[in-house]
Amino acid sequence: MDYYFDLLEKKKRESLCQIPFEPMAVFSDETENFRKPAEPSAEDFVEIFLRTAQNNVLCVYLCMDNRKRLMEKVKSQKKFDYYRVLLPPTKDEKQYYFELHYNDEIYYYSHYGVAQELPTQGFFRVVRDFYTPQWAKGAVLYQIYVDRFCNGDPSNDVKSGEYRYLGELVTGEKEWLTQPGNEDFRHFYGGDLAGVMQKLDYLAGLGIEAIYLNPIFISPSSHKYDIQDYDHIDPHFGKIVVDQDKILQGDESNARAVSYITRTTDERNLMASDALFAELIAKAHKKGIRVIIDGVFNHCGAFHKWLDREKIYLNQKKGAFYCNKSPYHDYFYWNPDGSYEGWWGYENHPKLNMESCRALYWEIMRIGQKWVSAPYHADGWRLDVAADLGKSEAFNHKFWHDFRKAVKDANPEAIILAEHYGDANRWLEGDQWDSVMNYDAFMEPVSWFFTGISKHSTESREDLYNNTEVFWTTMYAQSCSIPMQAAQVAMNELSNHDHSRFLTRTNHRTGRLHTDGALSADLGVSRAVFRQAVLVQMTWTGAPTIYYGDEVGMTGWTDPDNRRPFPWGREDDLLIEYHRVLIHLRKKYKALRFGSIKSLSDESGVLAYGRFQEREKLVIVCNNTKETKTITLPVWTIGIGLFSKMQVLLRTEQMDFFTQSDDLWVANGVLSLEMPPQSGILMKEV
Repeated sequence: MDYYFDLLEKKKRESLCQIPFEPMAVFSDETENFRKPAEPSAEDFVEIFLRTAQNNVLCVYLCMDNRKRLMEKVKSQKKFDYYRVLLPPTKDEKQYYFELHYNDEIYYYSHYGVAQELPTQGFFRVVRDFYTPQWAKGAVLYQIYVDRFCNGDPSNDVKSGEYRYLGELVTGEKEWLTQPGNEDFRHFYGGDLAGVMQKLDYLAGLGIEAIYLNPIFISPSSHKYDIQDYDHIDPHFGKIVVDQDKILQGDESNARAVSYITRTTDERNLMASDALFAELIAKAHKKGIRVIIDGVFNHCGAFHKWLDREKIYLNQKKGAFYCNKSPYHDYFYWNPDGSYEGWWGYENHPKLNMESCRALYWEIMRIGQKWVSAPYHADGWRLDVAADLGKSEAFNHKFWHDFRKAVKDANPEAIILAEHYGDANRWLEGDQWDSVMNYDAFMEPVSWFFTGISKHSTESREDLYNNTEVFWTTMYAQSCSIPMQAAQVAMNELSNHDHSRFLTRTNHRTGRLHTDGALSADLGVSRAVFRQAVLVQMTWTGAPTIYYGDEVGMTGWTDPDNRRPFPWGREDDLLIEYHRVLIHLRKKYKALRFGSIKSLSDESGVLAYGRFQEREKLVIVCNNTKETKTITLPVWTIGIGLFSKMQVLLRTEQMDFFTQSDDLWVANGVLSLEMPPQSGILMKEV
């Protein structure tokens, strides 16, 4: 071995590089372009590749486990050399970085790029035996808050005064376009699964590949995050074939209560509603659309049959609220005074005690399997407040490990996506979640850059607005926490049911519905900025997820204003067409789903990056400033030829977007272009 290294050092001295070191040429990542196989098993040998400028380094090492592995130059192409090393099989996760020798200097390469200091973070990772569904990688998702999407069957609507929820009577809105108000959780608009079914052609025409439904199980609230029965679809979303309203006599309040009990517990209503859900999924699948459902397992609702605080299920097994000997007593946490524990103290959200109750533990496993199996065949779960489940982190990991096994045994292609804020690395090791709602590595940095406003529209940060350096530093840092298998299926959202509408954030204002009013969420918004953000969303690594109505220009402060009814008949057709075109381009070019990503500019107010594979190179540029800019991009660094032609696929400007096929020319590997204010462009090498 000493003899070998003596020869290497002699070779280094005899072949000192005569050209300056080119850090911009150095590149590697965790995509299939630089790692094969992309999702290795414990038994696989894994090839890792690094790219440098041609004849620019003396040698390259992959550094892992306090050991350096010499990489072999295997290919020279265009201006680049490609180095390769083979890693042996192992069941363990491995982290690595690269060491490059240039004459007497040593450089290091990690997620943060090239540096001369030994990296202490930003390592690349190989996570073994971690497989995420192929259909979900880069897929375009559409989130539906069911009650506000489309009323396809008025006969199942919640009726005003049908029951009391949190002490007050519920309201069935008579006018679809009524503005949500405070305590919106007891206001119902009539959206349902029949409405979703009626709009499948609209979604398919848009190019949607999967829909994510907010909770659809029986629940007394319009948001349905306080579930009453996990085993059945809410008949107010499904079908009501038996209704007691017309035959009850006597006390009006009792009639209301019996009416709700009949609608939500009668077996005929439940069976019809479950069958409608199966029909929806079957029809969606025929159109190439998958269906993901919401799993709320950290807590249930006080109406739930296991607790039955509202005495809905008195004729069935006794609930734990009124009976200490109830078979469900151990399903909950009980305080010394006899009260149950609510999640974050919310009385209507009793926390479930899976940690101490094995019967409940396996009941949730059964439910997890049920809905991804025949006859329903749902395509996966989105998990509400997933990291909160249980009281200890060790239990939380064990539960999700078993949940993953149960779900994947029933449907290997089902996806498991978790709501999570912060570092999810411990859950993304191949044995628990597939991925997350991508707040940290998408929604937040994109929102701060384009608007300077937080995702709740409650904080303004001028220092983050148009801050290109912070944007990329954040993205590099977050990429270390999400393995590529998870990154490619992460939900990249601009808006959702918990945060303000992105279009509202473009007004650069903070606000809430109860303090500022609904109209203020519509004032001063910028469709030009919104189009730029959508351009990034549709060209970024991950699964772009449209919150219902974003594509037609819906606005709104955070909950409940973000849950306005879809304005059918009043849509912004230009925005719809813009989304349709971008989705088509995303599906047409594989590099936008599976390609590597590399920054091309650090200029303030400008986001410019390439998405590239060996045979496809695309460039995306956004000028988020209010002035015209001439931008110069070193496109050679993503493999574009020195004197290539670039075809413009899409341009956005302040008032419109265009798809005419303009041509631009690369001169000596550099592309110069003039960008109007608040504009974007997508182009490819031809």
